Amino acid sequence: MDGLNKGLRKVEIAVRWDPSPAGQPSTDLDLVAAAYLADDPHGDPAYVVHFDSRSPDGTITLNRDSKDGQGFGYDEVMTLELDRLDVRYARVVVGVVIQQRPAERTFVSVSNPGLRIREGYTVLAEDDFGSVLAATAATVAEFTREGSGPWDFRSGLRGFEGDPVDFTSTMGAAQRP
Repeated sequence: MDGLNKGLRKVEIAVRWDPSPAGQPSTDLDLVAAAYLADDPHGDPAYVVHFDSRSPDGTITLNRDSKDGQGFGYDEVMTLELDRLDVRYARVVVGVVIQQRPAERTFVSVSNPGLRIREGYTVLAEDDFGSVLAATAATVAEFTREGSGPWDFRSGLRGFEGDPVDFTSTMGAAQRP
């Protein structure tokens, strides 16, 4: 039956949070995605998609970008069209970064954060960032494939406690046991 498995095709990653209390600096979370080549899936990303960019071929796009968490529902939404991604890419890692201006923040200071990852109407993962409260950024999803095979999903948050500027260069590094 594996020959009929199409794997993941089009995935949506969405993040929400409540606005900062009145008189406090706004909180800005940003989704980022890094694509890795098949010949170096844990090396430097081939490209990174974030609030001011999209993938060169349009397969990874940021559909909604909020700078303050105001509005209904999810504030940041990114779409990954994995079924259209060129075969030379074997891995995509998605993360969430907290902007550190005008105030330094970690997830513990973000009001009511939430994450949802889904394909169509099927929810693949949900989280509240409770396991990475001391982090300034976190990886939230990893998508991998072998050759031209189907895409697989691995959920789980992994916090990053350094300068968020460095996050995109390390978010796809191989995890140590």
